[in-house]
Amino acid sequence: MSLATEVQEPTTATPASGDDTILEVKNLKKHFKMGGGLLSRGSELNIRAVDDVSFSIRRGETFGLVGESGCGKTTLGQTIIRLYNPTAGQVVFNGNDISTLGASDMRKHRRAMQMIFQDPSASLDPRMTVGSIVAEPLNIYGIGSREERRNRVRELLQVVGLNTYFVNRYPHEFSGGQRQRIGIARALALQPELVICDEPVSALDVSVQAQVLNLLRQLQTDFNLTYLFIAHNLAVVAHISDRVGVMYLGKMVEIGEARAITERPKHPYTQALISAIPIVDPGRKRERIILEGDVPSPANPPTGCRFHPRCPIARPNCSEVEPEMREIEPGHWVACHYAE
Repeated sequence: MSLATEVQEPTTATPASGDDTILEVKNLKKHFKMGGGLLSRGSELNIRAVDDVSFSIRRGETFGLVGESGCGKTTLGQTIIRLYNPTAGQVVFNGNDISTLGASDMRKHRRAMQMIFQDPSASLDPRMTVGSIVAEPLNIYGIGSREERRNRVRELLQVVGLNTYFVNRYPHEFSGGQRQRIGIARALALQPELVICDEPVSALDVSVQAQVLNLLRQLQTDFNLTYLFIAHNLAVVAHISDRVGVMYLGKMVEIGEARAITERPKHPYTQALISAIPIVDPGRKRERIILEGDVPSPANPPTGCRFHPRCPIARPNCSEVEPEMREIEPGHWVACHYAE
């Protein structure tokens, strides 16, 4: 689906929004205040983890979110689902602005938004059995009788490829891949519409990663799920996603169809990420783009384009003028002065 109009005001742009949009993020910001203790003499740092991010997700698609560690992608996901309260901006879910809702009002929407966490060991309570972990969302919302909840737990375990007799075991008795399947079963318990997958395979072995990715794709087909899939591995994101957003230092720098991002990346940062993906065919070669320098601090980001200190094509105005997110091809958005 191409956009009907180009962006007129970059401060309100939400690329790829439309009638089939399930989630719309508008100028979202999440800043953390650090310091200000007794010995700091009033000094305080403002960590701009997410800084004016706009995008949207269509119903039933997988939107991949990729970037280096520390770019703010996990914070973005947790702010969308309201584990963090936004500093500014809007999160519109199913047509409702949930960014300022209180706990009781947010409860009505939360069951339709669930999260799969990066570390399955840390996200599962070691003192609870598998059955109790998967049944916890059902208990919180008072869904069904005790017997109905037991049956639902067994059904969910079968859906994610686990045996039903695991219900009385504890998380430490399982492998990493099995623990992540338990986390997926818990996320599906309330029949959500949107699932935020926060690097769900990064802590797993490569062979297990493929199994979990295939499971997620099958579940999406079976239950009509929408995914926000967060990862630092662009190859994994491109494999599972319909569209991809690339983040750098709290900002979205490129959004487009997965194939367009991998085959025709326009932002220099995206090009560097693509160049790092190994090529299976030994007869093919890809020019490796090595980024110099370190990622700047989100407490003191560079002026203008945040990528300009490391950009191989940076020009003087890049340090002075912040690039707007603009559509350079149908459905392909880039925040770069010289993307063409």
